[in-house]
Amino acid sequence: MSRRISPSTHRPYGIARVLRVWDLPRSTFYAQRDRRAQPATGRRGRPPTLDDAALLEQIRVVIAQSPFHGEGHRKIWARLRTLKGVRTSMRRVLRVMRAAELLAPARRPEPVVEHPHEGTIITDRPNVMWGTDATAAVTIVEGPATIFAAIDHCTAECVGIHAARHGDRFEALEPVRQGVRDHFGVLGPAIADGLALRHDHGSVYLSSDFQAEITFLGMTSSPAFVRQPEGNGCIERFFRTLKEQLLWVRPFSTIEELRQALLAFKETYNREWLIARLGYRSPAQVREAFALTPAA
Repeated sequence: MSRRISPSTHRPYGIARVLRVWDLPRSTFYAQRDRRAQPATGRRGRPPTLDDAALLEQIRVVIAQSPFHGEGHRKIWARLRTLKGVRTSMRRVLRVMRAAELLAPARRPEPVVEHPHEGTIITDRPNVMWGTDATAAVTIVEGPATIFAAIDHCTAECVGIHAARHGDRFEALEPVRQGVRDHFGVLGPAIADGLALRHDHGSVYLSSDFQAEITFLGMTSSPAFVRQPEGNGCIERFFRTLKEQLLWVRPFSTIEELRQALLAFKETYNREWLIARLGYRSPAQVREAFALTPAA
């Protein structure tokens, strides 16, 4: 604009006049012009403690020591801070892992036009709502198996898990019974009073035997909305982790072998799996923190 010719004076407008009309300081204009003219000097600010090569080596060590597979850059960043004392930015860990091709492949989600589920299913304290559902697996010798699990909506803790050849209503009760024994002491009338149980509309969960058992234990049935899996999203997210870390990683010969592996995974998951919404803490750490905090 400063080089444009005025139609009245037939001379350029000039920098000073243009900046005065636009109400801009000349010092800012000259500073930005000089900055553009100078060559780039590289990274601004204090240099990092570890260069990219050393950081990549620490990342590989953390990945090798982790008991899980395919953890993303956020959890690697958290483990670097807690286990190795390496303090760096999450975006830098992402950049280094991407350059080294250490990120697990992921599908790009399709754009969501509308979200039918509103509100939240996360509770403020443990033992307020549990979620239960079933998934499937295949064994080499005995064929298909049904896996039932139950999870706490506050701590994301797996409170019970079970595998059976026939996925009937009685097998579906086993993870719920495991959770009641572990967190309420015994199986008895109204022992879990005040606890809601979230489930879908499967026949095993709507059966009279299943509903009668949870009513006997003092639970309240809380079925999710039809065709809205977000309502039972906590157990669905756990099943994704279970498949990626166990079911899709190793084969199982028998259902009993699968059942024992599920129980072992439950302990490892509760003790060591880091969850972003919990501040990169494990379910066991969150439950322990609630146990040390007196109820209001």
